[in-house]
Amino acid sequence: MAQRKVIITCAVTGAIHTPSMSPYLPVTPQEIVDAALGAAEAGAAIVHLHARDPVNGKPTQDPAVFRQFLPEIKRRSEVVVNITTGGAPTMGVQERLQPALQFAPEVASLNMGSMNFGLYEMLDRFKEFRHDWERPYLKNSDDLIFRNTFRDIAHILESCAANGTRFEIECYDTAHLYTAAHFVDRGLIKAPFLIQSVFGLRGGVGPHPEDVMHMRRTADRLFGDAYVWSVLGAGRNQMPIATLSAAMGGNVRVGLEDSLWDGPGRLAESNAAQVRRIRAVLEALSLEPATPAEARQILALKGREAVNF
Repeated sequence: MAQRKVIITCAVTGAIHTPSMSPYLPVTPQEIVDAALGAAEAGAAIVHLHARDPVNGKPTQDPAVFRQFLPEIKRRSEVVVNITTGGAPTMGVQERLQPALQFAPEVASLNMGSMNFGLYEMLDRFKEFRHDWERPYLKNSDDLIFRNTFRDIAHILESCAANGTRFEIECYDTAHLYTAAHFVDRGLIKAPFLIQSVFGLRGGVGPHPEDVMHMRRTADRLFGDAYVWSVLGAGRNQMPIATLSAAMGGNVRVGLEDSLWDGPGRLAESNAAQVRRIRAVLEALSLEPATPAEARQILALKGREAVNF
């Protein structure tokens, strides 16, 4: 019997953590290139990419910054490139949309609902910051709504439809699964689609195994065999929840966007380190990481030659 293939997505930098939290967080375009290629070499089939201001590390959706690393990653690797439309919770939808709209990636992320997005508890762990934007960015998140209205979601789906981009549909709660089903019914999301269930962020569903199982049961009931299931766990929840997903027949996402850690109190020195750790878990479960070509087949992607970078 052939081993089941598991898609590993690696989210290499994100907008949750700030540069002062870890010296290993990729910030410059070259660091993002190196991190993406390292993750791919370690076994990631998909790399999920944000951009940062190379001077101060602040999240940015400026297409000019994305242009400094996207072509190099494509030139040097077969990995599937997934561009964020989430950007950062402080950005408007038009700003967040521009990289995916202009570069037409095979995959882009898309959040399925507005939510409180609380990062302020990170101030309990991290006290010293190099850049003046970092502390207020975290502190003010106790009054931050990450806006993703029905109109916003429809606008992103409709804007990218002609590009053939498929979506990593990020669901932070069961209500987001129902929102995804609504857009499936409207014909704006088409099978096979990737549901990325997110656990452990303040404002979303918790990280208890019952939460994971409930999200899976709900997705199965709503979508049947039309979807591909994956999970990400925030912070210390990353590896336990990824392991649970793999054992339940799902796929996994790791990376420094979601967690800075590679064990209790030990910072991950690279995205590749987290990919290698979850790959070891998969192999211990007699599972095999999917290659980029296999991920393209599973998700019915348009192919790397059909992107605009």
